[in-house]
Amino acid sequence: MKYPIEAIATAAAPTPAGHYAQAVAWGDLVFVSGQLPVRADGTLGADQPFESQVRQTLANVLAILEAAGSGPDGVLKVTAYIVGVENWPAFNAIYAEVFGAARPARAVVPVPSLHHGYLIEIEATAVRGAQTS
Repeated sequence: MKYPIEAIATAAAPTPAGHYAQAVAWGDLVFVSGQLPVRADGTLGADQPFESQVRQTLANVLAILEAAGSGPDGVLKVTAYIVGVENWPAFNAIYAEVFGAARPARAVVPVPSLHHGYLIEIEATAVRGAQTS
């Protein structure tokens, strides 16, 4: 069975700055593009502490998932790129708080730098129809 590829967009997350969609869906699968800690209004957050950047980035991912008809319980896989392996424990604590009982597959990739001096970027794959109440 063929499914059309659907672009997902929401004003609750930043508008893409390049040639990509916030997310795309194919059938019940949702693929969220890498999100940076930019507020929905376009305000940049590279000057914020790492913990604030994590919270904003996760908020962007969750807003896009909600627009796609999913939520934390529908997340299948997360990849997080973090600057500085020393930030891993702080990331893990905030991630666990935000995802709660949901435990998707995950990779955390320490990197030397990210675009515009950000400290974190997160992408996710999810399934529609799963929302945390």
